Amino acid sequence: AGKDMVVLPYRDRLLLFARYLQQLIMESLGKACDLDGRVVEQGLSVYGNKGSTDQHAYVQQLRDGVANFFVTFIEALEDGDDHVLVDPKKEPDVTSGDYLRGFLLGTRTALSDNGRASMTITIPRVDAYHVGVLITLYERAVGFYATLVNINAYHQPGVQAGKVAANDILGLQKKVLSHLKRTRGGQTVDRIAEATGGDAETIFKLLEGLAANGRVKRTAGRSVFAAKYAKA
Repeated sequence: AGKDMVVLPYRDRLLLFARYLQQLIMESLGKACDLDGRVVEQGLSVYGNKGSTDQHAYVQQLRDGVANFFVTFIEALEDGDDHVLVDPKKEPDVTSGDYLRGFLLGTRTALSDNGRASMTITIPRVDAYHVGVLITLYERAVGFYATLVNINAYHQPGVQAGKVAANDILGLQKKVLSHLKRTRGGQTVDRIAEATGGDAETIFKLLEGLAANGRVKRTAGRSVFAAKYAKA
C-alpha cells in the first residue's frame, strides 16, 4: 500500500507496454468509493519506460531516493532484432542484446545492493503470442486486485467526468466567440465572464489560446488581466 509501480521492459518492441499498463491499472483501480459506497480513494500510480536507455531518467532516484515503489523488470530471452554485433573488430562476441541483458541484470543488482526489491517477468521472445500473455497476466491481476479491495475495476466515472467537463468548456468557448461577434471593441475577461456566465479563469485560458492562434484579437493592457479581446 502507498507504493508506486515501476515497469522496465528491456526490449525496443515493448516501448509502449509501460504506457499500456499505466492506462490499464490507473483507470481500473483509481476509484473514490468501494462497492459498498464507502470512500476509500484506491489507486496505484504506474510509471516506467524502456530499459536501458530510458531508465537513466529515474534509476538514480529508485536506488538512492525515497523507497515508495516496487519494480518489475520484463526480459525476453531471445534477442531478435537486438542480435547485432556492437563492434565486430573490438568486441566480436558482444551483441546489442548482450548489452541489454547486462543493463537489466546490473540495474537489478544495483537496486538490490541498496535494499530495493524487484521482480522479473521473463518471456522467451517478443511476439504476438507472448505480448498477449503479458497483457492477459496484468488484466487478470488487476481484476483480482480489484476484488480483494472491493472496488469496481470496470467503471470509470472519472474518465466520463473529464469528457463532460471538456464538452462544457467547448460550449463555453462557443458562447465567448458568439459574444465577441455581437459586440464592438475589446472587452476584458471579467466583462466577458459577466456576459456569458462563465468562470473568468477558464475564459482567460480560452481567450489566450484563441488569440495565439489568430482566432481573436488581443490588445495588451497594464496587466495580464487588463488585456482586451475582440473578434479577429
